[in-house]
Amino acid sequence: MNKNEIYEINIEDISEEGLGIGHVNGMAVFVKDTVPGDVADIRIVKLKKSYAYGRLEEIITPSLDRVEPVCPVARRCGGCTLQHISYEAELGLKKNKVLNVLRRIGGIENPEDYLENVYGVCRTSSSDDVRQEFCPYRYRNKMQFPVGISDGKPVMGFYAGRTHDIIPIDDCHIGHEINKFIIEAVSSWIERCDISVYDENTGKGQLRHVLTRVGFKTGELMVCLVVNGKKITHVEELLDYLKSAVEEYKEHLIKCPDNSNDIDIKLTSVVYNINTKKTNKILGDETKVIYGSEYITDYIGDTRFEISAQSFYQVNPIQTEKLYGKALEYAGLTGDETVWDMYCGIGTISLFLAKKARKVYGVEIVPQAIEDARRNAEINELENVEFYVGKAEEVVPKWYEEMNDTIDVVVVDPPRKGCDEKLLETIVQINPKKMVYVSCDPATLSRDIKYLSEHGWKLNMYSVYDQFSRSMHVETVALLTT
Repeated sequence: MNKNEIYEINIEDISEEGLGIGHVNGMAVFVKDTVPGDVADIRIVKLKKSYAYGRLEEIITPSLDRVEPVCPVARRCGGCTLQHISYEAELGLKKNKVLNVLRRIGGIENPEDYLENVYGVCRTSSSDDVRQEFCPYRYRNKMQFPVGISDGKPVMGFYAGRTHDIIPIDDCHIGHEINKFIIEAVSSWIERCDISVYDENTGKGQLRHVLTRVGFKTGELMVCLVVNGKKITHVEELLDYLKSAVEEYKEHLIKCPDNSNDIDIKLTSVVYNINTKKTNKILGDETKVIYGSEYITDYIGDTRFEISAQSFYQVNPIQTEKLYGKALEYAGLTGDETVWDMYCGIGTISLFLAKKARKVYGVEIVPQAIEDARRNAEINELENVEFYVGKAEEVVPKWYEEMNDTIDVVVVDPPRKGCDEKLLETIVQINPKKMVYVSCDPATLSRDIKYLSEHGWKLNMYSVYDQFSRSMHVETVALLTT
């Protein structure tokens, strides 16, 4: 096999990143934009010792699971990696991804025996709604659009895969449709007010990113401009454009009444965030209000949250409500339990649990998140929940020793790297009756299940949730008991 040469290939499988996998002369080749079942001509673009990367040149025989992407820049954009695959096939791929790692890494012989269900993205939040249908688009309540220079002109869009080259867009189909109107408004403001945009090479230029948040139940809209400086210019003009964008969106809804995001949008918050560092990090530490409030509000179930530009908040609220509902079901609370929520973030799961438990304790290493969690507990008038700043593996044993109380249920929702082994040691030591594990990476979930199974725990059941449709990311919630 030689670099830059074209080969015919049968796509047999798909990688963790959503790349099709085939073989040429016995060597594995990873090819973006292909589907298992495709027969294609591909060009070898990178050659390693034991594998290679190819670029799709032409589909010879399409897979039965291949579909036409809804987005015209899907192939170039680094965001969605599965728009060319039918949604039913996507759910199957994610199910198999979880089964495979539970078997291979977790040591679970028949993981399918413990699987309750795979939950795809639907238009409605109620699993009993007869109108429910799969809809893997328009599900994100948060979007981040980089702003930069392309061919000498300001552009706003998304980075191309594995680069910082910005692909201009006028809409993103996985985000709320209001973003289409915000992109147009900000682009007009940049052009007509001669706003300078950030150049990553020189570190100069005012506008770096535009971030939006939408309350899917409240309709409250936040627009945050990330700027390379201490102030922002032409504010009045910006507000005029944004207000007009909201009005144009409402007129659009009148013409298209069947739109799935037909909530009454209200421009609630316009802020700017200061980031003067030459870094890939999007947000800086300081945010200032231009218009309205510093936050918007939204609900998961009947629990209300205040969300600032810097708050961590689940981006798929409909699926999050289902997932947290399943976590609550697995916890099996009767009102007499003491629960610890480790990696509690801003308290989203903690507050869900507090409505059914005797007492809930949340612990999180990020101080700002704990401040948000405490404020959200006050907003919801929940007095049976307390939050601690620190590492769970340090906070919980100290509390356990001082309080001399039992812990009935432990809930963990760790980052992608999974639970710290010291935390798992702590859980084994305190020996709660149940553990509910919410995971954004089935590989680290499987690793942690293996550790726990070696220390007297067992997997009872789990469910798979598609939180990030059109990508290979998948969420799992599992129940373990001793």
